[in-house]
Amino acid sequence: MQESKNRITELFNIQYPIIQAGMIWHSGWKLASAVSNCGGLGLIGSASMYPDILRENIQKCKKATDKPFGVNVALLYPNLEEIINIILEEGVKIVFTSAGSPKTYTEILQKEGVKVAHVVSSTKFAMKCEDAGVDAVVAEGFEAGGHNGRDETTTLCLIPNVRKHISKPLIAAGGIALGSQMKAAMILGADGVQIGSRFAATLEASAHEKWKKKITELNEGDTHLTLKELAPVRLVKNKFFNDLEDIYNVGRNSESLIAALGRARAKKGMFEGDMEEGELEIGQVSALIDEVLPVKEVFANLLREFNATKNPGL
Repeated sequence: MQESKNRITELFNIQYPIIQAGMIWHSGWKLASAVSNCGGLGLIGSASMYPDILRENIQKCKKATDKPFGVNVALLYPNLEEIINIILEEGVKIVFTSAGSPKTYTEILQKEGVKVAHVVSSTKFAMKCEDAGVDAVVAEGFEAGGHNGRDETTTLCLIPNVRKHISKPLIAAGGIALGSQMKAAMILGADGVQIGSRFAATLEASAHEKWKKKITELNEGDTHLTLKELAPVRLVKNKFFNDLEDIYNVGRNSESLIAALGRARAKKGMFEGDMEEGELEIGQVSALIDEVLPVKEVFANLLREFNATKNPGL
């Protein structure tokens, strides 16, 4: 891939239209700064951080890179006002919002010179993002890990439909770990890509080593979208997942699901390394991830694969 400018590289002032997703328990300053130093856009995932920890990560990221980086803000988590204030106080100029209305903070952030992208899982909500005046839209297909859409629309179907209905810069997410998949998304109408699972299995990701190793062992069918009654999330099929399935087998009881989920279940799995009782969030594309690599090598592979992929003739 050449460093020629497109709408995403110009918007965020980066070399390549590759964004690293702001994943909970993975996306600390080490991962974000490594991605930014390679020419992409690193995002700090604020959802798994107390406000003071977020501030510390932003400050360390500023020391580790002189390139642009951003913060992902999941709007379903608490302390939002404090988080937004920290982002503004620390001078972060790029924010990706998700899991909520794009109207909530877009205008407030833009008035302070912050570029705002919002993550959606449907064309309907992509159009609402455009109406809200966001700078870019991330359209995330059903293949993605973590919190996801209820409609189960795949990236292959979602991207061209969103492109048809909005004029804003479009970032494709969900099921992208190879340069060939990146090129496919851009052929479908995306201006760039957001990659989560491939960057989760890197040396710089802040997740537990047991979890990173587990990612490399997953096969097709080892993840499933569940918990639609609460907030849809794609999980690895482990003991915790099977316990949820037992609840579904006796009836869709939201109270029982909330009780089973408990507190800090994702932390227990992805950060503390409990592979059976923890909530393990990862995308379907994990079946293509065979080793834990440094970010620099992941980036080199993406660019090489992108350049090697030829558009087939008819």
